[in-house]
Amino acid sequence: MDQKQLRVQYLFNRARRLNPTQLIDIAKGVKRVSKAPLPVIIADMLWCSVRYEMAFRDYLVWDIRLLTASERKTWMTHPKAFRLNSTLNGPDSRAIVGDKIRFLNDFADLIGREWIDAATASDDELAAFLARHDRVIAKPAGGEGGAGISIVATADVDDPAVFRQSLINNDQTLVEEVLQQHPDLDRLYPDSVNTVRMITYRDPHGTLHVIASVLRIGNGSVIDNFASGGMFTMLDDDGVALYPGVDKQSNVYPEHPITGTTITGFRVPHFAKILEMVEEASKRLPTIPYVGWDIAITANGPALIEANHNSSVFQMKPTASGVRTGLLHRYRDAIGPGVLDKRR
Repeated sequence: MDQKQLRVQYLFNRARRLNPTQLIDIAKGVKRVSKAPLPVIIADMLWCSVRYEMAFRDYLVWDIRLLTASERKTWMTHPKAFRLNSTLNGPDSRAIVGDKIRFLNDFADLIGREWIDAATASDDELAAFLARHDRVIAKPAGGEGGAGISIVATADVDDPAVFRQSLINNDQTLVEEVLQQHPDLDRLYPDSVNTVRMITYRDPHGTLHVIASVLRIGNGSVIDNFASGGMFTMLDDDGVALYPGVDKQSNVYPEHPITGTTITGFRVPHFAKILEMVEEASKRLPTIPYVGWDIAITANGPALIEANHNSSVFQMKPTASGVRTGLLHRYRDAIGPGVLDKRR
């Protein structure tokens, strides 16, 4: 399917699933930064969805209402990211990296943690695993977006057999030890493992391009996922946070609200090693050149958490950064204009 067909398909599906209540709710969120009447905002959102291939939430999160036409066209969008995944990555991409058990086996030397599959392990094997760790994380083997993840203190597990059955019943059969993150990241927020999302593209010549680097930070939850209450900030090419943190509700945090740690200027430890790890890992996915990597950082270096064949888009909202242009140019520089050219 060519780019024009993919774009038409997306717009058709968007129109078919259009939820007027959701549209109005998002437009009301835009009113936080715009004095325009609600009908004007809604009309502009609909226009941008067609003109810039932009999701409604993209319009809200990135303060698009405040921007000029020339500024708006610089933003990468989630519909464009959908096209990249559909065009660049092979049809086997979900099977290869979406199956967490397969991923952990394929990248065993880079994950830096012990794990067990409760669906295939015996009660005794699970009991021995729990005895080796104070805390474990239970998750669906095929889950996405941080859904269905729980942290369990192993001292609270009275009967491993009963616990194993509950994991199976709750579709949380992948059980991993909880990594001890680097002390610097603990000071930032200790109750979740704060991770780096690195979006990369390996071109046909074998060169790896780092399109965006993101620091994801927990906030009142055991996971750092943006969809689960966490926040993020963009990193520069040396792993230093460029801006305050921002959450899904567009709240801006110069300092972490729980620890008080300043976010702008925070330096991610072992960043050079993260780049080396991603360089190596990307070579193992020849049919998946466009990837969003999630990496934890321990005192000894990075640990690969997972790879996403359909990575979200991360850019910093203008009202938090003062920067009114997006990162579409970085995608174009890495991938080339063809796939991202809406006129094709």
